[in-house]
Formats: sequence, structure tokens, C-alpha cells
Amino acid sequence: MEQIQAEMAALNSQIQILLEERAALTINNVISGENDSPQAMVEAYRRQARENAQLSVELQGIDAAIAALEGQIKQKQGKLVRSQVASKELIQQQQLEEAKEVAQVHAQRINQLASELAAEVRFLKACANQLSPMYWQIYYKPFITGFKTISVPYVRSDGEVWTIVNRIV
Repeated sequence: MEQIQAEMAALNSQIQILLEERAALTINNVISGENDSPQAMVEAYRRQARENAQLSVELQGIDAAIAALEGQIKQKQGKLVRSQVASKELIQQQQLEEAKEVAQVHAQRINQLASELAAEVRFLKACANQLSPMYWQIYYKPFITGFKTISVPYVRSDGEVWTIVNRIV
């Protein structure tokens, strides 16, 4: 990218040199008055071109060189834009991969905690099943309710899409 920018700067400086050379060639040879009409100025330029054909050809050559250099600059600008887009896509892809790695760590931790939580819920359910008959006898109500609807989150992936599901314990 830096090389392309350096090449564009070199082309721009060459164009500037040509523009200065062209200006120097035309300043000394154009005869015009401030009060001349536009038609008189056109005639003065035409007369100058007829009288000095070599200068006219040289100016045309300079104009052609400037146009060619400007074409090269446009080509290099297009190449620069394409490389910047490719660079941006590469950076985004790297950022995405890094974020996926972080998400993977969190997903593994969630699954680990979900496994531990499911085990604790099962232990609590076993305790409740053991205590419920005595609790009914003393308090006339259940010790714990809602075991049928207890769920824990679990993260799974098919490779591209991650899904968080609730597993009933």
C-alpha cells in the first residue's frame, strides 16, 4: 500500500512539473490584452499556433503526457482502494476469529456450570424426595415444588451457528 502511495506521489510531482513547464511555455508566447474580446483572444491563440507550430506540438505532447500520467494515477488509486478493502476484510476476519475464540471459552464455561448446576438440582431433588413425606406430615404442604420445569442453559454448535438451548433437569 505504501509503495502505491509513493508511486502516486511521484506521478503527481511529475504532473506538477509538466504543468509548470506548460505554463512557462504559454506565458511567454500568448499575446492578449485585458480589454480584448473573447473572440479576439481566440484569434490571438490561433494565430500564435499557426505561427509557432513546434510550440503547439510540444504543448500537445505535454497535455498528452499529463493525461497519461493522470490515467496511471487513477489506475493506482483503484488498486489502492482494492488493497484497502482486502486489508479491511482481513482485519475483520481476524477480529471475528479472536471474538469466536473468546465466545468459545465462555460457552465452555456455561456448559461446565450448567453441568454442575444440573447435578446440584438432582441432589436437591433427591433431598426433597427424602424430606417430602415428613414435611407433609408436619406442615401439610410440599417441601419443594417445580422440579418438572427446572432447566439449565446449554450451548451447542453445528460448526457455524451456535444455539443456546434449555435442558430440563
